[in-house]
Amino acid sequence: MLSKYFALSGVIAAFAAYTAAFDVNCDSNYVSYYGQNSARNQKSLGEYCKDAVEDVIVLAFMNGFPNILLNFANACETTFEGSTLLHCPSMAKDIKYCQAQGKAVILSMGGASGAYGFSGDSDAVAFADTVWNMFFKGSSDKRPFDDAVLDGIDLDIEGGSGAGYPAFINQLRSHYASDPSKQYYIAAAPQCPFPDVYLSSTLNSAWFDMVYVQFYNNYCGLNAYPNWFNFEEWDNWVRTKALNKNVKVYIGAPGSPSAASSGYVDGERLTSIFNDARSKYGSIGGIMTWDVSQARTSGLAGSIRAVLDAGAICNRPNNTETSSSESSTTSESQSTSTSSKT
Repeated sequence: MLSKYFALSGVIAAFAAYTAAFDVNCDSNYVSYYGQNSARNQKSLGEYCKDAVEDVIVLAFMNGFPNILLNFANACETTFEGSTLLHCPSMAKDIKYCQAQGKAVILSMGGASGAYGFSGDSDAVAFADTVWNMFFKGSSDKRPFDDAVLDGIDLDIEGGSGAGYPAFINQLRSHYASDPSKQYYIAAAPQCPFPDVYLSSTLNSAWFDMVYVQFYNNYCGLNAYPNWFNFEEWDNWVRTKALNKNVKVYIGAPGSPSAASSGYVDGERLTSIFNDARSKYGSIGGIMTWDVSQARTSGLAGSIRAVLDAGAICNRPNNTETSSSESSTTSESQSTSTSSKT
């Protein structure tokens, strides 16, 4: 256990000397969820931003909407006076710190449990206005993260109906367009079976920048590679149905054996799977883990950062496959471009 700890510490230290600048167009991005204290040792958000391991932190969750309910476990337990709405000044400070380190911080809506969903488009449009005012550049008398401005929204929809989500995204994107000073993102976290039960229609009819496919807790998980692992189906969706033909698809992985019921693979196996997908699919954007506390504790986070940085490519066309020899050659020629992310 100690040897694993020191090995991880060494890897993390190697990435602490520079600041990473998130570039959504690269295939070397590491996304991890934060807020549910899955490993029971969750640190403050700012602690995970002191190095360059993760590129995107997803705050989990807004697990109730349109009647807003936020839950970040031990990261925030205070509320506005006379309200049940969380007020998180420490997280607000950490969000700004993480962004100053070049990381994107986005808020995940949904989750495996909660009370959420829209009655229809008008309900969804109105809620998009609320989200803009409470978490982005709008104004509200109650802002959970005070003056911190988030970088985007993630839809982790695992229940309810699919009503209203395209309208929600379109309205939120109209707000995004009103602020050209900052790049904002829309992400989704579907289950790996294709098409996704809850998000299929939304994925086909709304604009997404990133899709974090959960390759765990299902027959198509990482543990089923190569027989049932279906990244190819998601790549085909990008090329044939996605509105944004440059959307990036991520391999979602459990951060440790205890992070999911099934689907965990160790760093060596995940490296092999990712390298195979990277060599074949231009749509790949990187790796996602549930969650940061699990991946940091197990040591998987260090392995992920290493494989992502080895042969990273930016601005790769999504509609072409890359042979192994092409990937190797391109990786060499892109090494300067890759370092520009840091």
